[in-house]
Amino acid sequence: MATTELKNKFTRVNKWLWELPEKNFPFMRVPARLYASEKLFKETEERALKQLVNIASLPGIVRHALAMPDIHSGYGPPIGGVGAVRAKDGVISPGFVGFDENCGVRLLTTQLKFKEVEGHIESVAEEMHKAIPSGVGKGRSKSFSRAEVNRILNEGPRFLVEQGFGKKRDIERCESEGKLPADASRVSEKAKKRGADQVGTLGSGNHFLEIQRVKNIFDREAAEIFGLSEDGVVIMIHTGSRGLGHQNCKDFLNKAKKAVRKNNINLPDAQLNCFPFKSEEGQDFFLALGGACNYSFANRQMITDTVRRIWKRYFSDEPELIYDVAHNTAKLETHEIDGKEIDLVVHRKGSTRAFPENHMEIPEAYRSVGQPVIMPGSMGESSYILRGVPDGKTSFYSTGHGAGRAMSRTGARKNVDGRELLQRLRKKGIVVKCSSEKGVAEEAPEAYKDISEVVEVVDGAGLCKKVAEVEPLAVIKGE
Repeated sequence: MATTELKNKFTRVNKWLWELPEKNFPFMRVPARLYASEKLFKETEERALKQLVNIASLPGIVRHALAMPDIHSGYGPPIGGVGAVRAKDGVISPGFVGFDENCGVRLLTTQLKFKEVEGHIESVAEEMHKAIPSGVGKGRSKSFSRAEVNRILNEGPRFLVEQGFGKKRDIERCESEGKLPADASRVSEKAKKRGADQVGTLGSGNHFLEIQRVKNIFDREAAEIFGLSEDGVVIMIHTGSRGLGHQNCKDFLNKAKKAVRKNNINLPDAQLNCFPFKSEEGQDFFLALGGACNYSFANRQMITDTVRRIWKRYFSDEPELIYDVAHNTAKLETHEIDGKEIDLVVHRKGSTRAFPENHMEIPEAYRSVGQPVIMPGSMGESSYILRGVPDGKTSFYSTGHGAGRAMSRTGARKNVDGRELLQRLRKKGIVVKCSSEKGVAEEAPEAYKDISEVVEVVDGAGLCKKVAEVEPLAVIKGE
Protein backbone atom coordinates (compact mmCIF):
# COMPACT_ATOMS: atom_id res chain seq x y z
CA MET A 1 0.00 0.00 0.00
CA ALA A 2 1.45 3.38 -1.01
CA THR A 3 2.03 5.97 1.67
CA THR A 4 -0.58 8.30 0.24
CA GLU A 5 -3.15 5.47 0.19
CA LEU A 6 -2.86 4.89 3.92
CA LYS A 7 -2.59 8.57 4.75
CA ASN A 8 -5.65 9.35 2.69
CA LYS A 9 -7.68 7.02 4.92
CA PHE A 10 -6.93 9.19 7.95
CA THR A 11 -9.30 12.05 8.72
CA ARG A 12 -8.32 15.22 10.52
CA VAL A 13 -10.15 15.46 13.85
CA ASN A 14 -8.66 18.85 14.75
CA LYS A 15 -5.47 20.86 14.28
CA TRP A 16 -3.36 18.36 16.21
CA LEU A 17 -5.14 15.01 15.76
CA TRP A 18 -5.69 12.50 12.91
CA GLU A 19 -7.80 9.34 13.00
CA LEU A 20 -8.27 6.15 11.01
CA PRO A 21 -11.63 4.46 11.83
CA GLU A 22 -11.56 0.73 12.64
CA LYS A 23 -13.76 -0.10 9.63
CA ASN A 24 -10.74 0.30 7.34
CA PHE A 25 -9.12 -3.02 8.26
CA PRO A 26 -10.87 -6.18 9.50
CA PHE A 27 -8.32 -6.80 12.26
CA MET A 28 -8.82 -3.37 13.88
CA ARG A 29 -10.74 -3.43 17.17
CA VAL A 30 -10.55 0.35 17.81
CA PRO A 31 -9.68 3.45 15.76
CA ALA A 32 -6.04 4.52 15.32
CA ARG A 33 -5.10 8.07 16.28
CA LEU A 34 -1.98 10.15 15.63
CA TYR A 35 -1.15 13.45 17.30
CA ALA A 36 0.68 15.57 14.72
CA SER A 37 0.81 18.91 12.97
CA GLU A 38 0.01 18.89 9.26
CA LYS A 39 3.73 19.01 8.45
CA LEU A 40 4.63 16.14 10.79
CA PHE A 41 1.69 14.07 9.53
CA LYS A 42 2.82 14.47 5.91
CA GLU A 43 6.36 13.46 6.88
CA THR A 44 5.30 10.34 8.84
CA GLU A 45 6.66 7.22 7.17
CA GLU A 46 4.32 4.57 5.77
CA ARG A 47 5.76 1.78 7.91
CA ALA A 48 5.20 3.73 11.11
CA LEU A 49 1.57 4.44 10.18
CA LYS A 50 1.00 0.77 9.38
CA GLN A 51 2.52 -0.20 12.72
CA LEU A 52 0.19 2.25 14.45
CA VAL A 53 -2.80 0.65 12.72
CA ASN A 54 -1.57 -2.80 13.76
CA ILE A 55 -1.71 -1.80 17.45
CA ALA A 56 -5.49 -1.68 17.09
CA SER A 57 -5.55 -5.47 16.66
CA LEU A 58 -4.46 -6.29 20.22
CA PRO A 59 -7.04 -8.29 22.21
CA GLY A 60 -8.55 -6.16 24.96
CA ILE A 61 -7.39 -2.80 23.60
CA VAL A 62 -9.66 0.07 24.62
CA ARG A 63 -10.63 3.44 23.19
CA HIS A 64 -7.88 4.05 20.60
CA ALA A 65 -4.48 2.90 19.36
CA LEU A 66 -2.37 6.03 19.77
CA ALA A 67 0.85 7.54 18.49
CA MET A 68 2.66 10.72 19.49
CA PRO A 69 4.15 13.34 17.11
CA ASP A 70 7.65 11.86 17.50
CA ILE A 71 6.40 8.65 15.82
CA HIS A 72 8.83 6.57 13.76
CA SER A 73 9.01 2.91 12.84
CA GLY A 74 10.39 0.37 15.26
CA TYR A 75 10.08 -3.29 16.14
CA GLY A 76 6.37 -4.18 16.10
CA PRO A 77 4.54 -1.03 17.23
CA PRO A 78 6.04 2.32 16.23
CA ILE A 79 8.25 4.32 18.55
CA GLY A 80 5.82 6.82 20.05
CA GLY A 81 3.02 4.25 20.31
CA VAL A 82 0.53 3.95 23.17
CA GLY A 83 -1.96 1.14 23.72
CA ALA A 84 -4.08 0.40 26.79
CA VAL A 85 -5.63 -3.05 27.15
CA ARG A 86 -7.99 -4.44 29.77
CA ALA A 87 -6.11 -6.34 32.44
CA LYS A 88 -8.89 -8.89 32.94
CA ASP A 89 -9.01 -10.19 29.36
CA GLY A 90 -6.29 -8.29 27.47
CA VAL A 91 -2.67 -8.94 26.62
CA ILE A 92 0.85 -7.74 27.35
CA SER A 93 3.33 -7.54 24.47
CA PRO A 94 7.15 -7.56 24.76
CA GLY A 95 7.48 -5.88 21.36
CA PHE A 96 5.19 -3.10 22.53
CA VAL A 97 7.73 -2.24 25.23
CA GLY A 98 10.81 -2.66 23.07
CA PHE A 99 14.30 -4.02 23.54
CA ASP A 100 15.48 -1.16 25.78
CA GLU A 101 13.04 -1.76 28.63
CA ASN A 102 12.54 1.44 30.64
CA CYS A 103 14.78 3.54 28.51
CA GLY A 104 14.14 6.81 30.29
CA VAL A 105 15.46 10.20 31.28
CA ARG A 106 16.15 12.04 34.52
CA LEU A 107 16.91 15.68 35.15
CA LEU A 108 19.10 17.12 37.92
CA THR A 109 19.08 20.78 38.87
CA THR A 110 21.86 22.84 40.40
CA GLN A 111 21.90 26.13 42.30
CA LEU A 112 24.44 27.56 39.86
CA LYS A 113 24.18 29.98 36.94
CA PHE A 114 25.94 29.49 33.62
CA LYS A 115 28.58 32.16 34.34
CA GLU A 116 29.60 30.26 37.49
CA VAL A 117 30.38 27.03 35.61
CA GLU A 118 31.39 28.30 32.16
CA GLY A 119 35.13 28.02 32.70
CA HIS A 120 34.91 24.43 33.99
CA ILE A 121 32.56 22.80 31.45
CA GLU A 122 35.30 21.17 29.36
CA SER A 123 37.07 19.66 32.38
CA VAL A 124 33.87 18.45 34.05
CA ALA A 125 32.64 16.85 30.82
CA GLU A 126 35.97 15.11 30.27
CA GLU A 127 35.92 13.66 33.78
CA MET A 128 32.34 12.44 33.36
CA HIS A 129 33.19 10.85 30.02
CA LYS A 130 36.07 8.95 31.60
CA ALA A 131 34.13 7.91 34.71
CA ILE A 132 30.86 6.77 33.07
CA PRO A 133 31.34 3.88 30.61
CA SER A 134 29.56 4.42 27.31
CA GLY A 135 29.23 2.44 24.10
CA VAL A 136 27.95 -0.95 22.96
CA GLY A 137 28.51 -3.62 25.62
CA LYS A 138 30.66 -1.33 27.78
CA GLY A 139 30.57 -2.07 31.50
CA ARG A 140 32.20 -0.98 34.73
CA SER A 141 35.35 -2.52 36.16
CA LYS A 142 33.33 -3.65 39.20
CA SER A 143 30.53 -6.15 38.72
CA PHE A 144 27.65 -6.74 41.09
CA SER A 145 27.24 -10.24 42.46
CA ARG A 146 24.24 -12.30 41.38
CA ALA A 147 22.62 -11.69 44.77
CA GLU A 148 23.12 -7.94 44.35
CA VAL A 149 21.71 -8.01 40.81
CA ASN A 150 18.63 -9.78 42.19
CA ARG A 151 18.18 -7.05 44.76
CA ILE A 152 18.49 -4.36 42.10
CA LEU A 153 15.87 -6.16 39.99
CA ASN A 154 13.49 -6.41 42.93
CA GLU A 155 14.18 -3.08 44.65
CA GLY A 156 15.56 -0.70 42.02
CA PRO A 157 17.48 2.36 43.27
CA ARG A 158 16.45 1.69 46.87
CA PHE A 159 19.16 -0.91 47.09
CA LEU A 160 21.80 1.52 45.78
CA VAL A 161 20.70 4.28 48.13
CA GLU A 162 21.08 1.83 51.03
CA GLN A 163 24.66 1.25 49.84
CA GLY A 164 25.39 4.98 49.87
CA PHE A 165 24.84 5.77 46.17
CA GLY A 166 22.31 8.55 46.64
CA LYS A 167 19.72 9.70 49.13
CA LYS A 168 16.14 8.94 50.08
CA ARG A 169 14.83 11.99 48.23
CA ASP A 170 16.10 10.50 44.96
CA ILE A 171 13.68 7.59 45.34
CA GLU A 172 10.75 9.92 45.94
CA ARG A 173 11.55 11.78 42.71
CA CYS A 174 11.40 8.70 40.46
CA GLU A 175 8.35 7.56 38.53
CA SER A 176 6.66 4.93 40.73
CA GLU A 177 9.46 5.67 43.22
CA GLY A 178 11.74 3.59 41.02
CA LYS A 179 10.11 0.29 41.96
CA LEU A 180 7.65 -1.60 39.77
CA PRO A 181 6.19 -5.00 40.71
CA ALA A 182 9.01 -7.45 40.05
CA ASP A 183 10.34 -10.93 40.67
CA ALA A 184 14.02 -11.43 39.90
CA SER A 185 13.49 -15.17 39.49
CA ARG A 186 11.54 -14.49 36.27
CA VAL A 187 14.63 -12.88 34.65
CA SER A 188 17.00 -15.28 32.89
CA GLU A 189 20.50 -15.97 34.12
CA LYS A 190 21.84 -14.79 30.76
CA ALA A 191 20.16 -11.41 31.20
CA LYS A 192 21.50 -11.09 34.75
CA LYS A 193 25.01 -11.91 33.57
CA ARG A 194 24.80 -9.21 30.90
CA GLY A 195 23.66 -6.68 33.48
CA ALA A 196 26.12 -7.45 36.26
CA ASP A 197 28.70 -4.82 35.25
CA GLN A 198 26.44 -2.30 33.48
CA VAL A 199 24.79 -0.49 36.41
CA GLY A 200 26.01 3.08 36.00
CA THR A 201 26.69 3.03 32.26
CA LEU A 202 25.29 5.04 29.35
CA GLY A 203 25.36 2.60 26.46
CA SER A 204 25.12 3.65 22.83
CA GLY A 205 22.66 4.99 20.26
CA ASN A 206 20.72 8.08 21.34
CA HIS A 207 21.71 7.71 24.99
CA PHE A 208 23.58 10.64 26.46
CA LEU A 209 24.49 12.77 29.44
CA GLU A 210 24.21 16.54 28.94
CA ILE A 211 25.13 19.58 30.99
CA GLN A 212 22.56 22.21 30.01
CA ARG A 213 21.43 25.72 30.82
CA VAL A 214 17.89 27.00 31.08
CA LYS A 215 17.20 29.06 27.96
CA ASN A 216 13.51 29.95 28.32
CA ILE A 217 10.84 29.66 30.99
CA PHE A 218 7.21 29.43 29.88
CA ASP A 219 5.50 28.61 33.20
CA ARG A 220 7.14 30.42 36.09
CA GLU A 221 5.09 28.80 38.85
CA ALA A 222 5.87 25.27 37.70
CA ALA A 223 9.50 26.14 36.96
CA GLU A 224 9.99 27.46 40.49
CA ILE A 225 8.42 24.33 41.99
CA PHE A 226 10.63 22.12 39.79
CA GLY A 227 13.72 24.10 40.82
CA LEU A 228 14.38 25.72 37.42
CA SER A 229 15.56 29.30 37.02
CA GLU A 230 16.65 31.45 34.09
CA ASP A 231 20.22 30.74 33.00
CA GLY A 232 20.41 28.02 35.64
CA VAL A 233 22.47 24.89 35.04
CA VAL A 234 20.88 21.42 34.87
CA ILE A 235 22.10 17.92 34.00
CA MET A 236 20.10 15.44 31.90
CA ILE A 237 20.72 11.67 31.83
CA HIS A 238 19.16 9.50 29.10
CA THR A 239 19.76 5.74 29.16
CA GLY A 240 18.00 2.46 29.86
CA SER A 241 18.35 -1.14 31.00
CA ARG A 242 21.34 -1.94 28.78
CA GLY A 243 22.12 -5.57 27.92
CA LEU A 244 19.90 -6.92 30.69
CA GLY A 245 16.74 -5.33 29.29
CA HIS A 246 17.63 -6.28 25.73
CA GLN A 247 18.12 -9.90 26.71
CA ASN A 248 14.92 -9.94 28.77
CA CYS A 249 12.89 -8.69 25.83
CA LYS A 250 14.53 -11.22 23.50
CA ASP A 251 13.83 -14.06 25.94
CA PHE A 252 10.12 -13.27 26.14
CA LEU A 253 9.68 -12.56 22.43
CA ASN A 254 10.74 -16.16 21.85
CA LYS A 255 8.17 -17.37 24.38
CA ALA A 256 5.47 -15.15 22.88
CA LYS A 257 5.71 -17.01 19.56
CA LYS A 258 4.36 -20.10 21.28
CA ALA A 259 1.84 -18.16 23.37
CA VAL A 260 -0.06 -16.72 20.40
CA ARG A 261 -0.43 -20.19 18.87
CA LYS A 262 -1.45 -21.71 22.18
CA ASN A 263 -4.08 -19.02 22.80
CA ASN A 264 -5.28 -18.68 19.18
CA ILE A 265 -4.37 -15.00 19.01
CA ASN A 266 -4.35 -13.70 15.44
CA LEU A 267 -2.27 -10.61 14.74
CA PRO A 268 -1.33 -8.76 11.52
CA ASP A 269 2.35 -8.67 12.54
CA ALA A 270 4.28 -11.37 14.41
CA GLN A 271 6.38 -8.65 16.07
CA LEU A 272 3.27 -7.85 18.12
CA ASN A 273 3.27 -11.35 19.64
CA CYS A 274 1.90 -11.25 23.16
CA PHE A 275 0.65 -13.12 26.22
CA PRO A 276 -2.77 -12.96 27.88
CA PHE A 277 -1.98 -10.69 30.81
CA LYS A 278 -3.60 -12.97 33.39
CA SER A 279 -1.86 -16.10 32.10
CA GLU A 280 1.18 -17.61 33.78
CA GLU A 281 3.40 -16.50 30.88
CA GLY A 282 1.87 -13.03 30.96
CA GLN A 283 2.65 -12.63 34.64
CA ASP A 284 6.14 -14.01 34.11
CA PHE A 285 6.81 -11.26 31.58
CA PHE A 286 5.11 -8.54 33.62
CA LEU A 287 7.26 -9.30 36.68
CA ALA A 288 10.46 -9.80 34.65
CA LEU A 289 9.77 -6.51 32.86
CA GLY A 290 9.28 -4.84 36.24
CA GLY A 291 12.70 -6.13 37.25
CA ALA A 292 14.33 -4.74 34.10
CA CYS A 293 12.61 -1.40 34.68
CA ASN A 294 13.86 -1.32 38.27
CA TYR A 295 17.34 -2.10 36.98
CA SER A 296 17.08 0.86 34.60
CA PHE A 297 16.04 3.25 37.37
CA ALA A 298 19.04 1.96 39.33
CA ASN A 299 21.33 2.45 36.34
CA ARG A 300 20.39 6.13 36.15
CA GLN A 301 20.76 6.38 39.93
CA MET A 302 24.33 5.10 39.81
CA ILE A 303 25.18 7.57 37.03
CA THR A 304 23.66 10.31 39.17
CA ASP A 305 25.97 9.37 42.05
CA THR A 306 29.00 9.55 39.74
CA VAL A 307 27.88 12.91 38.38
CA ARG A 308 27.50 14.30 41.90
CA ARG A 309 30.93 13.11 42.99
CA ILE A 310 32.59 14.78 40.00
CA TRP A 311 30.50 17.94 40.29
CA LYS A 312 31.48 18.43 43.92
CA ARG A 313 35.18 18.42 42.97
CA TYR A 314 34.58 21.67 41.12
CA PHE A 315 31.64 23.31 42.90
CA SER A 316 30.22 23.46 46.42
CA ASP A 317 26.78 22.77 44.95
CA GLU A 318 25.29 19.25 44.82
CA PRO A 319 22.85 18.51 41.93
CA GLU A 320 19.33 17.57 43.08
CA LEU A 321 17.06 15.18 41.20
CA ILE A 322 13.97 16.86 39.75
CA TYR A 323 12.44 13.71 38.28
CA ASP A 324 13.14 10.40 36.54
CA VAL A 325 10.57 9.26 33.99
CA ALA A 326 10.41 6.12 31.86
CA HIS A 327 9.41 5.88 28.23
CA ASN A 328 9.46 2.14 27.37
CA THR A 329 7.06 0.37 29.74
CA ALA A 330 3.86 -1.63 30.18
CA LYS A 331 2.30 -0.66 33.50
CA LEU A 332 -0.83 -1.63 35.37
CA GLU A 333 -2.87 1.55 35.87
CA THR A 334 -6.46 2.47 36.66
CA HIS A 335 -8.28 4.69 34.15
CA GLU A 336 -11.87 5.69 33.53
CA ILE A 337 -13.44 3.96 30.54
CA ASP A 338 -17.11 4.59 29.70
CA GLY A 339 -17.66 6.06 33.14
CA LYS A 340 -16.09 3.15 35.04
CA GLU A 341 -12.67 2.84 36.68
CA ILE A 342 -10.95 -0.24 35.28
CA ASP A 343 -7.47 -1.75 35.44
CA LEU A 344 -5.51 -1.38 32.22
CA VAL A 345 -2.10 -2.52 31.03
CA VAL A 346 -0.84 0.70 29.47
CA HIS A 347 1.91 0.11 26.93
CA ARG A 348 4.06 3.16 26.26
CA LYS A 349 6.80 2.63 23.69
CA GLY A 350 8.78 5.79 23.18
CA SER A 351 6.09 7.62 25.12
CA THR A 352 6.21 9.34 28.49
CA ARG A 353 3.72 9.22 31.34
CA ALA A 354 2.29 12.68 32.12
CA PHE A 355 0.04 12.61 35.18
CA PRO A 356 -1.81 15.86 36.04
CA GLU A 357 -1.95 17.97 39.17
CA ASN A 358 -3.40 16.32 42.29
CA HIS A 359 -2.59 12.83 41.01
CA MET A 360 -1.57 10.63 43.94
CA GLU A 361 1.17 8.83 41.98
CA ILE A 362 3.38 11.88 41.63
CA PRO A 363 5.56 13.42 44.36
CA GLU A 364 3.66 15.58 46.81
CA ALA A 365 5.94 18.52 45.99
CA TYR A 366 4.61 18.55 42.40
CA ARG A 367 0.92 17.86 42.96
CA SER A 368 -0.07 21.51 42.64
CA VAL A 369 1.29 21.74 39.08
CA GLY A 370 1.50 18.18 37.72
CA GLN A 371 4.19 15.63 36.97
CA PRO A 372 7.44 16.84 35.39
CA VAL A 373 7.73 15.59 31.80
CA ILE A 374 11.20 15.53 30.23
CA MET A 375 11.51 15.53 26.42
CA PRO A 376 15.09 15.47 25.07
CA GLY A 377 15.91 17.03 21.73
CA SER A 378 18.49 15.81 19.25
CA MET A 379 22.21 16.25 19.90
CA GLY A 380 23.17 19.90 19.99
CA GLU A 381 19.56 21.10 20.07
CA SER A 382 17.21 22.17 22.86
CA SER A 383 15.31 19.86 25.19
CA TYR A 384 12.07 20.67 27.02
CA ILE A 385 10.56 20.25 30.46
CA LEU A 386 6.77 20.11 30.53
CA ARG A 387 4.08 19.19 33.06
CA GLY A 388 1.11 16.82 33.02
CA VAL A 389 -2.39 18.31 32.74
CA PRO A 390 -5.98 17.00 33.17
CA ASP A 391 -6.71 17.05 29.41
CA GLY A 392 -4.09 14.33 29.02
CA LYS A 393 -6.82 11.91 30.08
CA THR A 394 -7.62 11.42 26.38
CA SER A 395 -4.24 9.72 25.84
CA PHE A 396 -4.18 7.77 29.13
CA TYR A 397 -1.99 10.61 30.41
CA SER A 398 0.70 9.86 27.83
CA THR A 399 2.79 12.22 25.72
CA GLY A 400 5.85 12.25 23.47
CA HIS A 401 9.31 11.24 24.62
CA GLY A 402 11.62 13.37 22.48
CA ALA A 403 12.35 14.56 18.96
CA GLY A 404 11.84 11.21 17.18
CA ARG A 405 13.99 10.02 14.30
CA ALA A 406 13.46 11.42 10.82
CA MET A 407 16.35 9.46 9.29
CA SER A 408 17.63 5.94 9.96
CA ARG A 409 21.00 5.47 11.58
CA THR A 410 22.32 4.01 8.32
CA GLY A 411 20.99 7.03 6.43
CA ALA A 412 22.57 9.38 8.92
CA ARG A 413 25.99 7.72 8.58
CA LYS A 414 25.75 8.09 4.78
CA ASN A 415 24.66 11.71 4.85
CA VAL A 416 26.47 13.23 7.83
CA ASP A 417 30.19 13.72 8.33
CA GLY A 418 30.84 13.06 12.01
CA ARG A 419 33.99 15.16 12.13
CA GLU A 420 32.26 18.12 10.46
CA LEU A 421 29.36 17.81 12.89
CA LEU A 422 31.72 17.92 15.88
CA GLN A 423 33.28 21.09 14.48
CA ARG A 424 29.85 22.59 13.92
CA LEU A 425 28.82 21.89 17.51
CA ARG A 426 32.11 23.26 18.84
CA LYS A 427 31.47 26.52 16.95
CA LYS A 428 28.12 26.74 18.76
CA GLY A 429 30.02 26.51 22.05
CA ILE A 430 28.93 22.91 22.77
CA VAL A 431 31.53 20.55 24.19
CA VAL A 432 31.16 16.98 22.87
CA LYS A 433 32.84 13.94 24.43
CA CYS A 434 32.26 10.75 22.45
CA SER A 435 33.76 7.37 21.65
CA SER A 436 33.42 7.53 17.85
CA GLU A 437 32.64 9.95 15.04
CA LYS A 438 30.33 7.32 13.55
CA GLY A 439 28.16 7.37 16.64
CA VAL A 440 27.98 11.15 16.52
CA ALA A 441 26.89 11.10 12.87
CA GLU A 442 24.03 8.70 13.69
CA GLU A 443 22.67 11.19 16.24
CA ALA A 444 23.05 14.36 14.16
CA PRO A 445 20.29 16.97 14.53
CA GLU A 446 19.26 16.48 10.90
CA ALA A 447 18.54 12.81 11.63
CA TYR A 448 15.72 13.87 13.99
CA LYS A 449 12.47 15.78 13.86
CA ASP A 450 12.34 19.35 15.11
CA ILE A 451 11.79 19.02 18.87
CA SER A 452 10.14 22.46 19.04
CA GLU A 453 7.48 21.30 16.58
CA VAL A 454 6.90 18.06 18.49
CA VAL A 455 6.50 20.07 21.69
CA GLU A 456 4.13 22.49 19.97
CA VAL A 457 1.86 19.54 19.13
CA VAL A 458 1.74 17.98 22.60
CA ASP A 459 1.24 21.40 24.17
CA GLY A 460 -1.40 22.44 21.64
CA ALA A 461 -3.22 19.11 21.89
CA GLY A 462 -3.42 19.47 25.68
CA LEU A 463 -1.38 16.35 26.46
CA CYS A 464 1.03 18.40 28.60
CA LYS A 465 2.16 22.01 28.94
CA LYS A 466 5.53 23.65 28.40
CA VAL A 467 7.48 24.73 31.46
CA ALA A 468 11.03 25.42 30.25
CA GLU A 469 13.48 25.02 27.38
CA VAL A 470 17.08 24.02 28.06
CA GLU A 471 20.05 24.06 25.69
CA PRO A 472 23.24 21.93 25.81
CA LEU A 473 26.58 23.13 27.08
CA ALA A 474 28.26 19.71 26.97
CA VAL A 475 27.23 16.35 25.48
CA ILE A 476 28.67 12.99 26.55
CA LYS A 477 27.86 10.04 24.27
CA GLY A 478 28.86 6.47 23.55
CA GLU A 479 29.42 4.91 20.14
